Amino acid sequence: MTPFLQLALALAIIILAAKLGGYVSYRLGQPSVLGELLVGILIGPTVIDLLHLSYFTDEHLGEVVHDLAEIGVLLLMFIAGIDLHLSDLSRSRKVALYAGVLGVIVPLSLGVISGLFFSFSFSSAIFLGLILSATSVSISAQTLMELKVLRSKVGVSMLGAAVFDDILVVLGLSAFLAVALSGGGNGWVDFLWILLRMILFLGLTSIIGYWLLPKLAAKFHDLPVSQGLFAFTFVTILAYGWIAEEIGRMAAITGAFLAGLWLARSPLKDRIVSGISVLAYAVFVPIFFVNIGLIADVSTLWGEDLVFLLVIFLIAVVGKILGAGLGGYFGGLSRREAFQLGVGMISRGEVGLIVASVGIAEGFIPQNLFAAVVGMVILTTLITPPFLRILFMERPEKRLRTEEIEEKEVI
Repeated sequence: MTPFLQLALALAIIILAAKLGGYVSYRLGQPSVLGELLVGILIGPTVIDLLHLSYFTDEHLGEVVHDLAEIGVLLLMFIAGIDLHLSDLSRSRKVALYAGVLGVIVPLSLGVISGLFFSFSFSSAIFLGLILSATSVSISAQTLMELKVLRSKVGVSMLGAAVFDDILVVLGLSAFLAVALSGGGNGWVDFLWILLRMILFLGLTSIIGYWLLPKLAAKFHDLPVSQGLFAFTFVTILAYGWIAEEIGRMAAITGAFLAGLWLARSPLKDRIVSGISVLAYAVFVPIFFVNIGLIADVSTLWGEDLVFLLVIFLIAVVGKILGAGLGGYFGGLSRREAFQLGVGMISRGEVGLIVASVGIAEGFIPQNLFAAVVGMVILTTLITPPFLRILFMERPEKRLRTEEIEEKEVI
């Protein structure tokens, strides 16, 4: 069988398995991303080891699948950027700022300490802290939506805190990679040069993004070519990702994130989201989530590795509840509301996986411990929805009065 046919068969299996896993997970009341992750573990080296079956002899097949998964990462970060509702920040600025910042600082600090305790290098310990700092509130938001409390004070504060969290983690990841991978030996000189390049990148791409991208999107939409708007958007994502690494010495995902942030200003935003979402969630994002399982071998989680999983899982839970919760309390929430906010920030979801995948690619996370990181993401994704449901359970008449008050505030 030719390498192309092997790739075609592998992709067909991966995408179909991902969608089936996502459907089963949804039917069980869990987010679809969890099913896609578990399918990846099932067909990965943990159980089936799909890409090393006798049918697949192309030694480069895994690399090609990984590269396609990287496109999925860029598309995910673009969608995260274009979906940011910055207006939410104006409604809960203080709470969102405190919860977002402390929700990064506390788990980052605990992650660094735990990494050093497990004899990580300082760079790897910092990267572990960055993974534990990430959050993904899409799962929490869906749960609160089902409970009809997403537009409550806690729900809006959680969305705002997630904005600050995402920006801090993405920029922190980019700054860390820029310094750690510079390879220079001039200390502060290298750092200042990298910082200058980062500022130059952020400045240029922001100016271009603010003034030109919405106008160019409209121009390409009006051109008499097939799907010109979506082609322009896809090229912009790839170009911003490339510029981020080559000029800004930042992670490519930062470029994709910024591309989404600025294209969100376009009147064609809804059309862009609908088109890119089809491309992302139909093809590339399922490949990304399944590829995580193809990389991680959960069967190796025994002894010290299992202890490591339990430790980082505990830090992931306590770090967000303590950090984001305290931030919410300092920002004016009640103790109960602050606790609800902290629990809503526990899930690492796709954001944690994106950061972890960068870590394994750059060698900051040891291969044998990557499975533990994936396990932490799965566990935090599993426990968040039921915890939120328990915390928001209250008498129906009390909830009705609360919703009426919230609706008046929104109006």
